[in-house]
Amino acid sequence: MNLDHDEIVRLAEEYGGRWGINHTLRLLQLIDIIGQGHDYDGEAVWLAAYLHDWGAYEAWAQPGVDHALRSRQVAEQFLQERGCPPDLLDRVLECIGTHHQGSPSRSIEAILLSDADALDFLGVVGVLRDFSRSPRDMRKAFQDVQRHRGRLPGQLCLPRSQEMAAGRIRMMDDMMHAFAEDSFGLF
Repeated sequence: MNLDHDEIVRLAEEYGGRWGINHTLRLLQLIDIIGQGHDYDGEAVWLAAYLHDWGAYEAWAQPGVDHALRSRQVAEQFLQERGCPPDLLDRVLECIGTHHQGSPSRSIEAILLSDADALDFLGVVGVLRDFSRSPRDMRKAFQDVQRHRGRLPGQLCLPRSQEMAAGRIRMMDDMMHAFAEDSFGLF
């Protein structure tokens, strides 16, 4: 098996930029927090965290193909070429393919990745992410924040994730209330 972590980090930064690396590092921090008390495969989670968005990067993205599915395809080829053992490969691919799903009937590794990914869309980071994507269309950004705020908490599986989300949602609500008030609703 030739899974060189340095190569994976380098490629993730090359194709996903600083944003991709920082998102991955936030996910790994969140997984450390929400994963406390759970027995999970750290290597599978690490690999999945670094590879889960590769299908959204320009080098591999395909119009009309969901990035989770595309990321799974890219990761499968990448990991197979490097001799990844089948059991590890299966765990990583499950994590990647389901990282936008909220079903509790998945492995703990898949739940950790999807809960962390959802949490990264909530709170101050989530608000700023949405506004940075639509800097000239603040109404769209506001609507994206509201959509994430409404949908993502229901996808969280772990009690610790749900607890963290509650605090992040309070911050989001405070920010969005202040934004609506300061802009007189003209955005």
